[in-house]
Amino acid sequence: MFRTIEKSNPEFESNHLSFITVKSKNLKGRGDICLFVPPLEGLKDIPLVILLHGVYGSAWAWSQKAGVHLSAWEMIQKKELEPMAIAMPSDGLWGDGSGYLPHSDYDFEKWIVEDVINAVIENVEAVSGKSDLFISGLSMGGFGALRLGIKYSDKFMAVSAHSSITELEQMSLFVEESLKDYEQLNKQEESVLEMALNKKQHLPKLRFDCGTEDLLINYNRFLHDQLNKAQIDHEYEEFSGGHEWSYWQEHIKDSLLFFNKFIK
Repeated sequence: MFRTIEKSNPEFESNHLSFITVKSKNLKGRGDICLFVPPLEGLKDIPLVILLHGVYGSAWAWSQKAGVHLSAWEMIQKKELEPMAIAMPSDGLWGDGSGYLPHSDYDFEKWIVEDVINAVIENVEAVSGKSDLFISGLSMGGFGALRLGIKYSDKFMAVSAHSSITELEQMSLFVEESLKDYEQLNKQEESVLEMALNKKQHLPKLRFDCGTEDLLINYNRFLHDQLNKAQIDHEYEEFSGGHEWSYWQEHIKDSLLFFNKFIK
């Protein structure tokens, strides 16, 4: 599947994290994935959660700024979660953030929905083509999770997003690149709401949340209201907090618990 694959040596790994670098045709170069796999014997066909970072970040962000692997392992040990793998890829490292979109002669979208999944299946014995797939993310990664989860609802069973950008134009709040650099799509695909309306008859399970002090709160409230008006089933929650890692560290647990409900 990939011309080259480099995987970290278990001798030097810690806290059940490993790292993969693959050469991707969609990135026209190499892409990184940080992986958590619970250290349990006999795991087979376990669910795979793809977890997308926000602007300025990379494959290490969720583990090294939020300790998601530590939270997941603790919840698995307490029997609050079924064993699941978590793949944390880079976004392709374009500009301040790729948006997980196809543009600039790269396909950051297919990097996530094709390459990342295939790289994990090839390198993790416990994950297979039979594994349930879920996707989550924060901010730009929330936009990516909602967009890709809805667009590829034949792949993903459920989506849960945090502090999400809900339309492409909101990227301008964070990045220095021009929005014109991202605009290679049908306008409908630049809006989570428009995509949800278009795919109304075949949607994954949807959940998203936002902090009440977050600069994106009104966009998330608008999305929630419009989904309600369209009678699109979803869960939406608000919590105290801003656009910050302390918020995401706490509420990624809500995503994992949400996904846990839909494991076959």
